[in-house]
Amino acid sequence: MDKQISYAPTDGISYDPTEEKYWSKEGLKKEIERIFEICHGCRMCFKFCDSFPSLFSFVDAHGGDVRKLTEAEIEKVMDECFQCKLCEVQCPYTERDRHEFRLDFPKLVHRYKAIRFRERGATLRDKMLGNPDRAGKLARTLPVFITNKANRNKLNRILMEKFLGIHREKLLPDFASETFEKWAEKTGRIKQTGEVVLFQTCYVQHNEPEIGKDTVEVFEKSRVEVACVKGLRCCGMPAWEHGDIKSLQDQASHNIKLLLPYVEKGAKVVAINPTCAMMLRREYPTLVRQEDREGAKKIAEVTMDPGEFLWSIRNEERFNTDFKSTPNGKIAYHAPCHLRAQAVGFKGRDLLRKIPGVSITMTMECSGHDGTFAMKVEGFEASQRVGKKAFDQMKQQGAEVWATECPLAAIQFYQHTGIKPLHPMTILARAYREDGFPNKISNQENKEGL
Repeated sequence: MDKQISYAPTDGISYDPTEEKYWSKEGLKKEIERIFEICHGCRMCFKFCDSFPSLFSFVDAHGGDVRKLTEAEIEKVMDECFQCKLCEVQCPYTERDRHEFRLDFPKLVHRYKAIRFRERGATLRDKMLGNPDRAGKLARTLPVFITNKANRNKLNRILMEKFLGIHREKLLPDFASETFEKWAEKTGRIKQTGEVVLFQTCYVQHNEPEIGKDTVEVFEKSRVEVACVKGLRCCGMPAWEHGDIKSLQDQASHNIKLLLPYVEKGAKVVAINPTCAMMLRREYPTLVRQEDREGAKKIAEVTMDPGEFLWSIRNEERFNTDFKSTPNGKIAYHAPCHLRAQAVGFKGRDLLRKIPGVSITMTMECSGHDGTFAMKVEGFEASQRVGKKAFDQMKQQGAEVWATECPLAAIQFYQHTGIKPLHPMTILARAYREDGFPNKISNQENKEGL
């Protein structure tokens, strides 16, 4: 073997697409060899996705020399990463931990895909899956029951698989006939100021507005003034998954301009979906265009998960524990990968413990859905295999009610176990209602639960 590969960052290291060297294929090659060498020697992340087993197998087949990997082998390793971020969470050598190696495998993959996207452009599937707002608008050009029925039709799904590469068996989310924004507008919740400004996410906007409504209801129960915003777009993660940095930056710039006036008046940004919270909090500051950096940083500093915000006011007099009904038993809670990536704990889970009669069991394994990965022909089988531990662990808890903050993980669980987890905000909203759960709560039980 030639000279040993140094673990120290090369002169090609860059995680910032505004830097010229980020787009250097030669610089990327140096970093791929360095990071692959570190990962091959460590092997801590063998269990998270297929990228690492493939990488280790390829390097072993080349006698331990990462420099002998072919372009096809490198591409396979990169394409098998579905950005769960768990390798970065577990890695002892990360830039976040200020380690001298400055390793960030997911960002290396994004850089690879961004350079590839610049060279090859977008496929039709990229365009469809990368813009959920466009898909939502298209879905409502017809009555949504027709669109939703088409997404269940076998012949249509075969055609979707053939022409779009979306697996025929993948359960796709239904579209709502009325967007969350329309509801917010009708109910007078589009406001110019608020204690929190809601980033409802494209999924809540187009697919399950009820999660957003429940979140607003729960916040208002504790006298938190919620401002909803007209015109927010997808956070950009679906586009970024296949390397479309321009689309991400366009969407981010639009969102920053809408959110910043609220933030400058003192509002916290509450993002319902953990992926979107992660994008606003961790990714926007280093991915957006230079002119948007200052605004992105301000938004990142005040972005929170709904449970995280409510937990922060739990000791205030206004925090409402006047629950009227309870699941009265175990709730099986799944910890979303992108919530773990933010390192803020599991405050939605902790809030559920405030409901009398509730105990929580935890599942930390990845569901395997991971954005659009599970929807793709090449990702559908792998997503089931990766998610099996989570499916099995949730079933083993023996709980009637399941919970997770990630709505796509909820779809994954529903398809492969028959049980759909509820968002913690939905469980809390129901617990505030007398008819939310079959078991009623007395005033004495509420007092004892404090």
